[in-house]
Amino acid sequence: MYIHQRTDWPEFTWRTDFFATLLGDTRHQQGLWVSEMLSLNVELRDEANLNTLTSEIVQSSRIEGEYLNSEEVRSSVARRLGLETAEILLPSREIDGIVEMLLDATQNYEDILTHERLFAWHSALFPIGRSGSRPITVGAYRKDENGPMQLVSGGMGEEKVHFEAPNAPKILTEMNRFLFWFNAPTTIDPIIKAAIAHFWFITIHPMDDGNGRMARAIAEIQLSRTDRTNQRFYSMSTEIELHKKEYYDILERTQSGDLDITEWITWFFDYLHRAILTAPVRLARVYEKAHFWQAHRNTPMNTRQRKIVLRLQDDFFGKLSTGKYAKMFKC
Repeated sequence: MYIHQRTDWPEFTWRTDFFATLLGDTRHQQGLWVSEMLSLNVELRDEANLNTLTSEIVQSSRIEGEYLNSEEVRSSVARRLGLETAEILLPSREIDGIVEMLLDATQNYEDILTHERLFAWHSALFPIGRSGSRPITVGAYRKDENGPMQLVSGGMGEEKVHFEAPNAPKILTEMNRFLFWFNAPTTIDPIIKAAIAHFWFITIHPMDDGNGRMARAIAEIQLSRTDRTNQRFYSMSTEIELHKKEYYDILERTQSGDLDITEWITWFFDYLHRAILTAPVRLARVYEKAHFWQAHRNTPMNTRQRKIVLRLQDDFFGKLSTGKYAKMFKC
């Protein structure tokens, strides 16, 4: 029996004492890291946000076996945020679509989640109405015309069925219940709510494809609400992709159990904690710049000097000469 087939579905339970220490440590590290990043100047915050969003998008797709060009993703994110980058590449419609979805989730995290918003995300993910070469229902809930929806991992010929989702006629009722819960005020800790939302949406699996990426985007809405900022400074999908077999294993175990999802919530916290702790390493370049500017906060610099230092901290090609300096700044 799958979890959604139980008579008390979806009355989830969990044992807070089982993960209380991990939850406290995660919240503490989250607060410290986000506060530290928000204390940076605007340019460095924007760069950290750009790098994090690029990583989140690339790795979230990679979890599902899709490999995106990271430079195209970065270019798409930068254009939509109005940021300057060294190279502006023309991304594909598919890349623009997944960027559009995640930016809507993180930039507009205070907006309520609706059927229409989810349909818009799905249409953005699949702009030509196909998943690979397979036609799918886009911008609407699945119809199950080709049989029951199953959560499958692995490439063609190596697929593994992890669980079977609720039948298509039940989806609207299931999604109405989920959206009401997600949008309603609650006394549940906001990170616990992010973990439940991720798991609940995956269980319903309401779309023909893209459910994993959409579930992680929904979790990002809740994490953005927790951070109280529309900028992202850690990427959970990056950690999940490194251990995606464990990710699918824990989902499979929890789907086949009872409504006590303590194990899933603990796993979610563990990888969120890892994402926050490894963020300084992943953003080392931004971090180094921050330390430089902190050390030189009282060093007199005019506008041209400040700009050239910023250029040197990026991918500056070759050596700086007086001729290059004069040409760059017309002086």
